[in-house]
Amino acid sequence: MYAQAIEKGGLAVVTGAASGVGKVAVLRFAEAGLGVVLADLPGEALSAAEDEVRALSGDRTVLAVPTDVSDQNAVANLADKAFAAGEVAVLMNNAGIGMPTSNWDKIDNWHRIIEVNLFGVLNGVQAFLPRMIAAGRPAVVVNTGSKQGITTPPGNPGYNVSKAAVKVLTEGLAHELREARAPITAHLFVPGFTYTGMIQRFAPTKPDSAWTSEQTVDYFIERMAKGDFYILCPDNDVSSQRDRKRVEWAIGDIIENRPALSRWHPDYAEKFAAHEAEAMNQS
Repeated sequence: MYAQAIEKGGLAVVTGAASGVGKVAVLRFAEAGLGVVLADLPGEALSAAEDEVRALSGDRTVLAVPTDVSDQNAVANLADKAFAAGEVAVLMNNAGIGMPTSNWDKIDNWHRIIEVNLFGVLNGVQAFLPRMIAAGRPAVVVNTGSKQGITTPPGNPGYNVSKAAVKVLTEGLAHELREARAPITAHLFVPGFTYTGMIQRFAPTKPDSAWTSEQTVDYFIERMAKGDFYILCPDNDVSSQRDRKRVEWAIGDIIENRPALSRWHPDYAEKFAAHEAEAMNQS
């Protein structure tokens, strides 16, 4: 559906568009010939991203809309401005944050993470999809998830919960769009280790194991164009084969009734290492 959406033209709306994979995605959609609507918190980063995109977009629409995606009214305003500017070909609900959490404290962080990472996506879906469906044109919806929402490693349960919820939401969205026979596909975009502004705070130089935002977005668009729903991006440390073995192990906890998160349980360390090593032999 992505190829048809690009051929038809229109707009790409991207949240979290001021930096990282969001900004690169906006640039790629603009290079593909779409007008673009950039949404992010107000500030210099959003203005700079708008200027960068405008420089390569010619006379096509470039619109920056300061938006807090956790605010339902703000996202409704974003949708109103986007549809006033043209037809929406791509909706990419990408904005997200990371904050420390544990299961028995930091409740304020839990609320903020879920308001942005989950409700920010849901607000986007509910503000845009009714009008996208009514338009009856080819389009795609992309929701940015995380491997932490699939294998749920220990360390930040609030973030994991938010991204696991995005996975479930997007799966349901894909089904509902099929049932409605809408010419719109949904895709779950799952970056690997990507060197973004969030990582730069802790590592001023890109780690060898990380991909650039450009590598991640180019891989994602390639797989979306082939029709993939689950788009788990590799990086310089974790191959696609290794990703599959980790996901397989995670679901195996349920099937085999192992302890929760057995990948990190000392009694299963050797068994998991052997399981993951199979991926290296397959690559």
